[in-house]
Amino acid sequence: MNTLFWIVQSLVGVAFTMAGVMKLSTPYDALAEQMSWVPHVPAMAVKLIGLVEVAGGLGLILPSVFRIMPGLTPLAAAGLVLTMIAAAGLHISIGEAAHIAPNLVLGSLAALVAWGRHKKAPIAPR
Repeated sequence: MNTLFWIVQSLVGVAFTMAGVMKLSTPYDALAEQMSWVPHVPAMAVKLIGLVEVAGGLGLILPSVFRIMPGLTPLAAAGLVLTMIAAAGLHISIGEAAHIAPNLVLGSLAALVAWGRHKKAPIAPR
């Protein structure tokens, strides 16, 4: 089980970190052309979402890798679950319910990590 959780948390962590870096580094107008939800959200909110995704993605990996406060890993995963719930809600509210599949998949995988690293296979601190 530990190996499964490492694989999932690494993949999800990298996915969120990359998505967040893209939101932080790409100009708002360019993001608006690539993602249909961006025009419905203020530019600072998009940057904040990117920051949350980077922090959550790194939080899935770094505390566990270095075994320094590894209890932060399930908390980061839970935060990303909430982020995906909010993202799905936004898609539904702007009439893009068909676009919530990535939110459901990433949110479910983050929930698996939250549960797994909290209950099933927690990582001991140094």
